[in-house]
Amino acid sequence: MRPGRSAWVRCCVAAYVVGFLEGTGAHAYFLATGGLSTYNYAPLPVQLLFHALLPLDLLVALRIARGRPGAPLLAAAVMLADLAANWGIQWNAVLAHPVAYLRPVGLLPITLFGLFVVATALPLHRRLQPVAGRGGRAGYAAAND
Repeated sequence: MRPGRSAWVRCCVAAYVVGFLEGTGAHAYFLATGGLSTYNYAPLPVQLLFHALLPLDLLVALRIARGRPGAPLLAAAVMLADLAANWGIQWNAVLAHPVAYLRPVGLLPITLFGLFVVATALPLHRRLQPVAGRGGRAGYAAAND
């Protein structure tokens, strides 16, 4: 992350990094405790996605922390896939017991974080874009938030 970023950019980057590292940790924990069959309750494509989220979440966190302009868009794509998979496999349970999902673990925080990432991905992407600076050298988007 380059110095001179606005507070909004720094806060978004920090939230992305914390959220995606938490996802990395959660998927690593599930794999360590349940092995390759930890997601057997889900259809095979969802199982593969959940296993792929271990390196993908880490990749997103690293790219965001380094201020890569494409990282917010990658983050949004990862979260959209994660949200679709989680909501898809839990939809019937949510309909049967909606209040049970209003807790600080599981579907609620994943959904709130996913909505945050999707809502901020394009503005953050724009703020991380290189722009022409003084002396013809490439700088980075201005911190006028």
